[in-house]
Amino acid sequence: MTTSQDDLLPATRRALLHRIAVAQAEGRAPSLVAAVVRDGRAVWHGARTSVDGHGPDENVQYRIGSITKTFTAVLVLRLRDESVLDLGDPLEKHLPGTGAGEATIAQLLAHTSGLAAESPAPWWERTPGSLRPELRDVLGEQPLLHPVGRRFHYSNPGYTLLGALVEELRGAPWEDVLRREVLEPLGLRRTSAQPQAPHAGGWAVHPWADALLPEPAEDLGLMASAGQLWSTTGDLARFAVFLANGDERVLSAESVREMRTPAAPAEAADVVDGAAYGFGLQIQHRDGRLLVGHSGSLPGFLANLTISLEDDVAAVVLANCTSGPLLSSLGAELVGIVAEAEPRIPEPWRPMPEVDAAALELAGQWYWGTHGFALRLTADGKASLEPLAGKGRRSRFRANGDGTWTGLEGYYAGELLRPVRRPDGSVSHLDLGSFVFTRQPYDESASVPGGVDPEGWRGIR
Repeated sequence: MTTSQDDLLPATRRALLHRIAVAQAEGRAPSLVAAVVRDGRAVWHGARTSVDGHGPDENVQYRIGSITKTFTAVLVLRLRDESVLDLGDPLEKHLPGTGAGEATIAQLLAHTSGLAAESPAPWWERTPGSLRPELRDVLGEQPLLHPVGRRFHYSNPGYTLLGALVEELRGAPWEDVLRREVLEPLGLRRTSAQPQAPHAGGWAVHPWADALLPEPAEDLGLMASAGQLWSTTGDLARFAVFLANGDERVLSAESVREMRTPAAPAEAADVVDGAAYGFGLQIQHRDGRLLVGHSGSLPGFLANLTISLEDDVAAVVLANCTSGPLLSSLGAELVGIVAEAEPRIPEPWRPMPEVDAAALELAGQWYWGTHGFALRLTADGKASLEPLAGKGRRSRFRANGDGTWTGLEGYYAGELLRPVRRPDGSVSHLDLGSFVFTRQPYDESASVPGGVDPEGWRGIR
């Protein structure tokens, strides 16, 4: 992956540098390093540091905390794609005797397993993993705090179980599997479970004084799959490209898209921000953008990876402090700076390579009752149905090859759209999950459930 500072306009580069400089100064971070990705490669790197004459570059390692969970989720999805497991399988089927076996693998990935957020005391992030040599030490005597599958509750022990699942099914340590199946194929040579020079040291900054305290860098043991990794802005920029596009050597674009699809609702406190969780990825609406990625923190370190697929822009931000700059907000702001200053230039419009006459007959205006919709055929072979006015229900559809279409998103995801034809072969109406769409509002020539009043439309008498 090449990096060129000339790929962004000078004003954009200065705006990015100014934003991270403010974050480092106001957040009182010993150092802060960031990168921006566009068009599948890193196009900007910036750093601010409290040490004169020493600025960390894209190869300096920082601890990335819970971004590790995204890597673990990739390993689990690989097992699913190889038919080694099904996401609906209970954990007990593959990893018996944990005490949390009724939770499914999908629920563990989406933090809906009912497990506790943390392991029992002592605080696992500041103590060696050797204090928790067995899974029962990670889970405690009562692993479940909530009914399985009923609510989103972020769980570090849940991803510990997923790491143990990977080890059980691969017959190798989690770290070795990760390196072989993800890090090496993607060229993430500066991502590792243990720090490799050059790397930053972790610091706590006194809340009421400009003073520092070194933080311990513990090996998390069994909890490594929840937060152990060290990485760089260079490597995470490459990982962001993978999370946007997939890579057949690791995970297909379809499976990566599944990771980015909401699988769990937000906590009530997060609903205002439009937040949700997929499989190992956080999803949120911020400033009119749909953003995916993950944040991370461990004592001494903060990390964030944010991707806007629509803008084709991603940002990575790393800092070596326990608290201070709000990196989840900062990552979104860096994406916004680039997207707004240099909006993505769309690909040229191109017509369909072939026109299906039967499909073309469906294009145009339809009515569900009195609600107007437009059905359009797109060059990628799909169809879109969206309201003529307002927000309403909308979806894209995939052709099934037999004249029917399957919804891909929104209210109609998975629902069947079926053209109903008259004896002469012309289209009478569309049946979409039992809803009837007609060419005119309550078209009397179509089969409208409940019938249409024979006197037709009228005014007030």
